[in-house]
Amino acid sequence: MTPVSKDQGVAVALLTEFTTHRLPRALDIRAKVERKEPLDDLDIGFLREVFETAQLIKSQVDRQPEYQEIYARAVALYKEIMDQAMANERERAEPASRL
Repeated sequence: MTPVSKDQGVAVALLTEFTTHRLPRALDIRAKVERKEPLDDLDIGFLREVFETAQLIKSQVDRQPEYQEIYARAVALYKEIMDQAMANERERAEPASRL
């Protein structure tokens, strides 16, 4: 049996956390912004936490090529959510600026 490196163990733990908690929540938030609903403080806090975590684990992902694609896809999902949320906010602000 091959021993698991510390990096691999951490990667597996992060991947498990991502697939069981963060991804489902991110998909819920994406559906919310697709419906043009505003993000609440909990949503924003969650996205901020995910962004901070992504920055912290980037160097580890760079050492684990097998996780680079899922990392890139996750970051793209969060960018998509933030871009749509910002577009929604601009749309909400436009009618007020016309008055």
